[in-house]
Amino acid sequence: MGKKVLTIQDISCVGQCSITVALPVISATGIETCVLPSAVLSTHTSGFSGFTFRDLTEDLPAINAHWIKENLKFDYIYTGYIGNRQQFGYITEIMNSCKTKDCVIIVDPVMADNGRFYPMFDFEYAKEVANLCSLSDIIVPNITEAAFLTGMEYKEAGYGKEYIESLIYKLQALNGKYVVLTGVSFDPKYLGVAVFDGKVIKYYFRDRINVNFHGTGDVFSSSFTGALANGFDIFEAAQIAADYTCEAIMHTIDDKGHAYGVNFEKAIPYLIKRINKLQ
Repeated sequence: MGKKVLTIQDISCVGQCSITVALPVISATGIETCVLPSAVLSTHTSGFSGFTFRDLTEDLPAINAHWIKENLKFDYIYTGYIGNRQQFGYITEIMNSCKTKDCVIIVDPVMADNGRFYPMFDFEYAKEVANLCSLSDIIVPNITEAAFLTGMEYKEAGYGKEYIESLIYKLQALNGKYVVLTGVSFDPKYLGVAVFDGKVIKYYFRDRINVNFHGTGDVFSSSFTGALANGFDIFEAAQIAADYTCEAIMHTIDDKGHAYGVNFEKAIPYLIKRINKLQ
């Protein structure tokens, strides 16, 4: 039987992020992708104002009950944007009842960037995210999220390996397993990831592209999950995800009117080629 990924995050009707990214990207890697929406938003929360928000908390127990009745199980569970603090208990129950014996749980603690929380989130929310991270096999935060999860000072630049590796070891203390830290830069010319496989920390850098687009974290985490589910190890999957994210940015950089995400769709053929190299 083929592997199944369950992704738990919101649906933004407009804006290339969350399930709007995860479903097509992971599916493109050849993995069946199932979804559990935490909320429905008219647009994503960065770059738009006055967005609508429909909370789906009350739907989660009934969905879980139906899945249990149908004996549905998932080989990978990947969480992203979670609508509110009340949902974490339900999501934990779903993880416990619907995961396979060897299920890999990937938590992207989507809540902050550039030293600030996203709208509606705060340190009380971060505590719930930290509890969810403790149930994971792999945590995939950016540096802001890592700092908020660990209580360390957030540093935007001017740090060295000591700071990054302190963040990673504190994050690893949450789940005792693996960490993929995004947005790492020791030189303004380069940007990349730090990957801890439980034994050693490895780095992978690309030339910095001096533009900012919303949703690149979701593109990274989704392609990382797809690569991992296809048999790549954690470092290889992080490399593929970093390269694919850069490819998506390059497809967007000249589109001045495209401020609500990246053209990840145009980069999907590149991702498929990278994934198929293992076949």
